[in-house]
Amino acid sequence: MAVKKYNPVTPGTRFRIANAFAEVTTDKPEKSLLAPIKKSGGRNSSGHLTMRQRGGGHKRRYRIIDFKRNKDGVPATVQTIEYDPNRSAFIALLQYEDGEKRYIIAPNGLKVGAKLMSGPGVAPTLGNTLLLSEVPLGAEIHAIEMHPGKGAALARSAGTYAVLTGREGKYASIRLPSGELRRILLACRATIGVASNPDHSLVVSGKAGRSRWLGRRPRVRGVAMNPVDHPMGGGEGRASGGHPRNRNGKPAKGLKTRNNKKHSTKLIISRRKTSNK
Repeated sequence: MAVKKYNPVTPGTRFRIANAFAEVTTDKPEKSLLAPIKKSGGRNSSGHLTMRQRGGGHKRRYRIIDFKRNKDGVPATVQTIEYDPNRSAFIALLQYEDGEKRYIIAPNGLKVGAKLMSGPGVAPTLGNTLLLSEVPLGAEIHAIEMHPGKGAALARSAGTYAVLTGREGKYASIRLPSGELRRILLACRATIGVASNPDHSLVVSGKAGRSRWLGRRPRVRGVAMNPVDHPMGGGEGRASGGHPRNRNGKPAKGLKTRNNKKHSTKLIISRRKTSNK
């Protein structure tokens, strides 16, 4: 991916770094794979605000993504590489030999006209989906299932990938993007390659309005609130001392919230690396 910088002709373009969309080949999505999205604005079914800093934003339509890749043994041809407003990675439109079309998360380096396949016995090449029992050790993979047949759940964001480090019994050991080393059943599927749009993290919006277009409202710091609104609120002047807390009074930095009795804890070999000590 390439990024582009803007000349400072306006305050909003002075620091803006935008995606050049060099890999994207069309701006017209496949109509048969579109679905409406209903926005909640952070409200629950009672209309109460339960998630702050959400609301507004440009109207979107959902692109139906094939996370299961369960059309085994049928070759597919990449028709387009497209931008998806609902995710950071690009998506690719596949057309199978029987005429069916599906969207997938596009791997980095995938080109229009490439041939892809999924299922047992498939070659471990870019964009193909294999069982973890057939993925070569040390391979970079993305769009990984956590439960067989449920669909990809891990390493789907732009530029992310995991590494298959070993196999033992019915499990594969995988190093996830967070650094966590985890066991996943060999019957689960994964796609070869790195998720597309790896330079997504380099984008600088340049102005607050672009965040509003994405549906993000302003975020108010806790120390700028009153004591009734936040544990860190109040004080004389710009007082910002005390212990960092969230709005519910729980420590905001370093507090472990994972339930130790969670079923999947036994599948984690080593936890992710964090900066908290």
